[in-house]
Amino acid sequence: MLEKESAELIGKPGLERAWEGAEMVISLGGDGTFLNTVHKMGNCDVPVAGVNIGTLGFLTACTAADVEEFAAVIAKRKHAVVMRAVLQVSMTDETGKDHVFMALNEVVLMRGGTGRLISLEARVNGELLNRYRADGLIVATPTGSTAYSLAAGGPLIDEQAGVLVITPICPHSLSDRSLVLGDSSVIELEAIQPHSDSILFTVDGRDVLQLEKSSVVRVERAASPLKIVRLPHHSFYETLRGKLGWSGG
Repeated sequence: MLEKESAELIGKPGLERAWEGAEMVISLGGDGTFLNTVHKMGNCDVPVAGVNIGTLGFLTACTAADVEEFAAVIAKRKHAVVMRAVLQVSMTDETGKDHVFMALNEVVLMRGGTGRLISLEARVNGELLNRYRADGLIVATPTGSTAYSLAAGGPLIDEQAGVLVITPICPHSLSDRSLVLGDSSVIELEAIQPHSDSILFTVDGRDVLQLEKSSVVRVERAASPLKIVRLPHHSFYETLRGKLGWSGG
């Protein structure tokens, strides 16, 4: 397996072709490694399994201590495959170039290098939702509800729920709270004119771009979900108890 640059030099397919013909992709690391793997795979339809040798491991199927059990389950084809909603995110950068991204966890618009709040307008299905003064806005999937959105005060959402959540980051108004929407909603985010402060745009904590002043970020559920491999006895609620230190975890 070769990284892209070396593969191009010798005329071989790079990492982006590594999954072709594969039955499963296994990610060794934490949630960050899992997300990086998913992004490198692009629209590949191969199921992804994570072995947690990192820290939190919300997205992974097992820990390093359970890897022998995991391997035996895979060998016997007794594993489960669950579908997770993915966001399709489109925007235009400061050069006028169009970008389309996929996000498993969230898309974030946030203030750049200054300490000032930014002003963002959110619309749902073409209708004005709110104009926020905040450090930023998060649009998350149920999978992403345990990540940045949770840290910003958003709700935990069952991984199979057909919803999206908008969570403001440190809003100036006490009434600006997280809002849960049906996942058929189309969300548009736009900087309110005029603004001079830089606004950054990130997808799953990567692909950092500066938002052009006239840009509209469009967020909607992608047509194809991500396939994630789980052990057959996997329980979302057991994961919450264990990872968050709840009673009984």
